[in-house]
Amino acid sequence: MLRLKVKEVAISKGFNMSSLSRATDISFSTIKRLWTKPNEGVNVVTLHKIAQVLHVTILDLIEDLPDKE
Repeated sequence: MLRLKVKEVAISKGFNMSSLSRATDISFSTIKRLWTKPNEGVNVVTLHKIAQVLHVTILDLIEDLPDKE
């Protein structure tokens, strides 16, 4: 299962939800959803914008967790 690490990476780079929203020009509601529901999907364009602002790769924003059995 994939999990987004947007919150963790953003905080480590000094961003909160509001500042990331402004810097990426992505709506606050979208950033909040990524922040609070890291197991939900996101489109690649949104991830690309976030990765550019945070100076990381898209892969740095994704964690591959083992599937629960």
